[in-house]
Amino acid sequence: MNGFEYIKIAAERGSKLGLERITELCDRLGNPQNKTHIIHIAGTNGKGSFGAMLSAVLVESGYKVGGFSSPALTDLTDSFCINGKSISADDFNEVMADIIPICEDMADKPTEFEVLTAAAYELFCRENCDIALIECGMGGDTDSTNVAEYPVLSVITNIALDHTAFLGGTISEIARCKAGIIKSSRPVLYGGNDDEALEIIRSISQKNGSQLIITDKDRVTVVESDINGIIYEDKAFGRLKSPLIGSYQKYNLANVLTAVEILRSMEMNIPDNAVKSGIEKAVWQGRFEVVSRNPLIIYDGAHNPDGIIQAAESISRYISGKIALLIGVMADKEYGLYPEILGKFIDKAFTVIPDNPRSLDSDTLAAAFEAKGIDAVSCGSVENGFAQALEYAKSRNIPLIVLGSLYMYGEFRKCYAFSAD
Repeated sequence: MNGFEYIKIAAERGSKLGLERITELCDRLGNPQNKTHIIHIAGTNGKGSFGAMLSAVLVESGYKVGGFSSPALTDLTDSFCINGKSISADDFNEVMADIIPICEDMADKPTEFEVLTAAAYELFCRENCDIALIECGMGGDTDSTNVAEYPVLSVITNIALDHTAFLGGTISEIARCKAGIIKSSRPVLYGGNDDEALEIIRSISQKNGSQLIITDKDRVTVVESDINGIIYEDKAFGRLKSPLIGSYQKYNLANVLTAVEILRSMEMNIPDNAVKSGIEKAVWQGRFEVVSRNPLIIYDGAHNPDGIIQAAESISRYISGKIALLIGVMADKEYGLYPEILGKFIDKAFTVIPDNPRSLDSDTLAAAFEAKGIDAVSCGSVENGFAQALEYAKSRNIPLIVLGSLYMYGEFRKCYAFSAD
């Protein structure tokens, strides 16, 4: 049995909270999570973009950098990167060959994400990575990535309401979950805007004897921006150019530059020119990504209210006139808010069902838009929805904006590639 087949079996075990299984699994592997320098990243939004930019900066500085993120976008191996490049299927299977027997020997067998987490830590240890950027799957305190005991830096990008059924229904509850990644005497960076969350994070940092650094959100200003990129001016690093064009990337960049300063204080060698070239080379799919310019197609993995608000701001910045919207979300999201946030931009909405058991059915999502007076059609599959939305956008000569779960990115990409042939 190869690693890909085993992950399908592990997925059938569902999702379980707690660190007991991942702790046992990592212990049997020799605790690889404690043998590599780790930057641990939590937050409601921005984790992936933060990781992509900081990884690119560290690679440009000469470090060997591992990266673990979820969900995978086009293939399972996308979740594992070395120096910004996805690992091969052979690399994955080689690591999994040693992990599978251990999993099968456990009385309480690990879940899919726990197995993937262990594979990431083992991989980066074997590859002798100088540092690895590890992204929480959900929450923080009971997330399987939280077995790393000695992170170089813990990062909480921001706090907003999301996954409320699992993390709690208030900002304070969610902040407490995400602050669970703060470790004793290890610095923590907070880049969010919510004062209530900040007080929770500050309190937990003090209890752990951990230095808390708060990002100055005003350190970065936008000099100019268009669909090809954004030029920023930073108080410390000066002029920087980034191809990541979402309006929210300003805040992610501010977090990255603050993290660079923290790492420099630990005597990591990160030259200014590496910061500039890394930011300019950073790539992160599915975050206000310009997939096509003619016709204009943009994909943004906005899937919770905070993300949808940020996506709306980006649409307002870069697009004049109406759009065709293709959207699919998970059932546990506050999707009833989305029509109100996006309504003024939409000529017609096309709703779909992402390939995930937690997905919201497209009829319910379409009805939410129609209830706000927005023309919407339920399409079922992503393939059917993309075909209808693309044809409509072309016929009206308007942009097609694709929003929602990253779980549908891979299927969307296949549909786009087929349409472009």
